[in-house]
Amino acid sequence: MTSISEDAIKQLFTEARTYPGWLPEPVSDEALHAVYDLMKWGPTSANLSPARILFVKSPEAKEKLFPCLMPLNVDKVKAAPVTAIIAHDVEYYELIPQLFPHGTGFLPAFRENQGFRETTGLRNGSLQGAYFIMAARAVGLDCGPMSGFDNAKLDEVFFAGTKWKSNFICNIGHGDKQSLFPRLPRLSFEEACRII
Repeated sequence: MTSISEDAIKQLFTEARTYPGWLPEPVSDEALHAVYDLMKWGPTSANLSPARILFVKSPEAKEKLFPCLMPLNVDKVKAAPVTAIIAHDVEYYELIPQLFPHGTGFLPAFRENQGFRETTGLRNGSLQGAYFIMAARAVGLDCGPMSGFDNAKLDEVFFAGTKWKSNFICNIGHGDKQSLFPRLPRLSFEEACRII
């Protein structure tokens, strides 16, 4: 395997930023499909793929989202062309026969152990949320992932009667470079890593 190009590394990592402000450019439904069609290839435990995404795009849906947000996030979401709610299906393991057919023997472990299934679902849904950000960047979109909202209220508004549970939200579109602060530092390898 060879390294991707320096331009691709910049687009995905070193020059990518978390945007608080957005240009008034729409994001097509085709672009949202393209993001998912890349994201879905990221690895998850036993290919269980628990993440579910609700793309909040219409003005009516955005209005329902605003009361779930901390006040400082309302304008960010209002300006973004699309806000993705990254959620996960709490009964994701029921798809083992479809997604991991040679592992159906795992079903009882998920059905009988609440802690195991909740931890596995959140962990792998979060992994898929990270893949979502990278996929969006890969297709030329900018991202603004955030917490700063009431998960319980959001779940009540958008997921009542479903098996979906929210994790975090992510604005996507074309970021306004004027809205960026200077880039913040990151920990060095020596501060964050050990080799043993």
